[in-house]
Amino acid sequence: MGARSISLIGLPGGGKSTIGRQLAKRLAWSFADTDAVIERRIGCSIRAFFESDGEDRFRSIEADVLKELVQRPETILATGGGAILREKNRRALTDHTHVVYLRSTPEEIFRRLRNDSMRPLLQVRDPQARLRELHAERDPLYLETAEFVIDTGRPSVAGLVNMVLMQLELAGAVDLYVVPSSVEVPVKPR
Repeated sequence: MGARSISLIGLPGGGKSTIGRQLAKRLAWSFADTDAVIERRIGCSIRAFFESDGEDRFRSIEADVLKELVQRPETILATGGGAILREKNRRALTDHTHVVYLRSTPEEIFRRLRNDSMRPLLQVRDPQARLRELHAERDPLYLETAEFVIDTGRPSVAGLVNMVLMQLELAGAVDLYVVPSSVEVPVKPR
């Protein structure tokens, strides 16, 4: 059995997929994005599914996908922003993975997403107000679920990846000195 997987949680647009892909590359682990897996399973975009079948039906499919993905060893898992809304999802994440909350302010997210038309929860008259509502509703759940909290602020993607890896290594969740030789590894101090 490989190392315990790592899941990334946070608001939509918080960098979970971008950071997750880079973490997987650095650790030579697999990467899974719950939203991408769901879209393949339902055969359409999440936005279209939200419009036709509703959020509750989507959340049920999301829970099934999450239950499967958390079982995979040595996987970086980027979750959908609302995955933590159901208690069974929060429990699955904490029971089977190291959970990292990529914490962003609603203002940071708005700056990143203001031109994104693919996120169903932001297709409203005032997306910035909607992001504030989402943050107020979900931040306590993210904090309750997270083993590690990384404030995204303004660091680069590489900087955030390094911050996440440092926290995981300090906690003993990963060993950066035991990765395949094809991955750049820091020189172990003597």
